[in-house]
Amino acid sequence: MGRGDADPRGRGDSLIPGPAALSAAAAAAAAAAAALLAALLLLWLEDAGPGAGSSMAKTEALPKLREDFRMQNKSVFILGASGETGRVLLKEILEQNLFSKITLIGRRKLTFDEEAYKNVNQEVVDFEKLDDYASAFQGYDVGFCCLGTTRKKAGAEGFVRVDRDYVLKSAELAKAGGCKHFNLLSSKGADKSSNFLYLQVKGEVEARVEELQFERYSVFRPGVLLCDRQESRPGEWLVRKFFGSLPESWAHGHSVPVATVVRAMLNNAVNPSGKKKELLDNNTIHDLGKADDSLKP
Repeated sequence: MGRGDADPRGRGDSLIPGPAALSAAAAAAAAAAAALLAALLLLWLEDAGPGAGSSMAKTEALPKLREDFRMQNKSVFILGASGETGRVLLKEILEQNLFSKITLIGRRKLTFDEEAYKNVNQEVVDFEKLDDYASAFQGYDVGFCCLGTTRKKAGAEGFVRVDRDYVLKSAELAKAGGCKHFNLLSSKGADKSSNFLYLQVKGEVEARVEELQFERYSVFRPGVLLCDRQESRPGEWLVRKFFGSLPESWAHGHSVPVATVVRAMLNNAVNPSGKKKELLDNNTIHDLGKADDSLKP
């Protein structure tokens, strides 16, 4: 208990919490409840659209697909590499050695100590003035967009600006710069007609990026992302615990580890597709992301 919680009549050992403590506890409880409510809502939402996108040809073909992909010396950029999914994606890309050139595009330069990151390029941009940084998006074969924030962290207006405006403008510049395959991390239940702001924004940006007509456009709609964030988000911790307590067969359809999402993204990228748009739901992400497991003896 803080000093300000002492009894004003001189009894400093009072067990009654002060207004500040009560307010903080109430705010934390409200945030946790809101996060859990959002998770429960996702349990009942059906994915809009045609369901799963491309399917993996055969699990046994993955090593050959990766080798063929490496031989093409493709370049890639990642938006949102400072976030949990982007961070794991970068690590996996480096481990698989899939691209000849890797560039991170973000608002600040990231620091890496490991030797494996020494050849990673970084472009620092101002997302409020992205037109001034068009050159940062020039000349990439593949792009991964993991950009995003939360309403709690940025407010409703800030959330819309990051998850819709920044993403859309980045996609426009990537298309103008020659990007052929654009990968968008969205969300289960994304629907531009939704009354839920988060899902509405995700659905809107999906549709507007599709209008840009990339040669290949892959949308990933995972459920609740299971990860240990570097930043503290008590509400998300509660949600992870909730889904962790569910039977695996049920949780499989509504949650997914970040590492599985990342592997699904890359396994999909190395697999040629004749489809212009691919919509990969949570179950498909699980199947693609775990394809590597069946290759192990």
